[in-house]
Amino acid sequence: MILFALIVAVSTLVAGLLIALALRLVPQLRLQLAGLALLSVVLPLATVLASGWVMFHMHDDVKILAVAAGAGLSAVVAALLLAHWILVPIERLRGASLELASGDLSSRAPETGPAELVQLGASFNTMATSLESLFDARRQLVAWASHDLRTPLTSMQVVIEAISDGIGEPEEYLPALHQQVQALSAIVDDLFELARIDAGAMTLRLEDTDLHELIESCLRGIEPEAQTKQITLATKLDPDLPSVRGAPDKIERVLTNLLSNALRHTPDRGSITVAASARDAEALVTVEDTGPGIDPDDAVRVFERFWRADPSRSGAGTGLGLAIAKGLVEAQGGRIWAEPRPTDGARIAFTLKAAVPVATARPA
Repeated sequence: MILFALIVAVSTLVAGLLIALALRLVPQLRLQLAGLALLSVVLPLATVLASGWVMFHMHDDVKILAVAAGAGLSAVVAALLLAHWILVPIERLRGASLELASGDLSSRAPETGPAELVQLGASFNTMATSLESLFDARRQLVAWASHDLRTPLTSMQVVIEAISDGIGEPEEYLPALHQQVQALSAIVDDLFELARIDAGAMTLRLEDTDLHELIESCLRGIEPEAQTKQITLATKLDPDLPSVRGAPDKIERVLTNLLSNALRHTPDRGSITVAASARDAEALVTVEDTGPGIDPDDAVRVFERFWRADPSRSGAGTGLGLAIAKGLVEAQGGRIWAEPRPTDGARIAFTLKAAVPVATARPA
């Protein structure tokens, strides 16, 4: 009879362990805990029933205690195992969070265990990746800004030293000094604009805006520089182009940045074309040039801050114009992208929401 009691006790212990292993495979933590609670109820209940049966047939309290102890022990062991399996990924997540807090931005949490812990680990890793990208962008911003700010500052210092040493008359150096001040001011303005975009601190006064007037105004702004390079400026504007809902000054900034970028990359005697047309409930604007074009692999990277297809061209603009254009377009609910033209050159396009649906904007 003692052997029988031991068999019952061992059987309940094994059953508890097997159930605990099965609970480990349950995908959700709440179901695991519910299963553990059920296990804690079922095994003692089974013990009571087995004990009653033993007591009825054997009249031996020791055997009853053995069966009860075996069942209770199996429930405790199962609970400890399940708690360990739950705590292991939590401890790993805790360790990853401590590493991240100490400055190790490459730290990542394991995405294992029940569904809740997998989701928690995935959310933590997404946050860690965003933080790493943010700090990388900040480092790049500081490095590139320092590089681009150094050039006009160095030129200004040389000019001031030349004037101080009496090498030339101040009037001779004033145009060069003024040019460097303008370059420095442009960089600072771009950095300030980008900071406001990142912080979401821009004030947008949305109103119905006529794209025809904005496009013509921006083209007049770059016409003198285009004439010096003998670059042809052209437009292809849809006569049925609807007004757009946006901030006129921000749209003008986008167009100016895109045209300046096109002008910078278009060789002498080339051409730049601005086209605008209606598309669904949007207005589509494109700026095309006959420059060297865009590699398909670089079509997304052109909107990165300070990115240049040719790193040696460090003086070709600040590298912020397209990044600012992207931020301004998206802030007004539009989209912007770059693509190579079928022939030589590049095309940058963006959309803005029409002030009224296109279908109703056109006369019947």
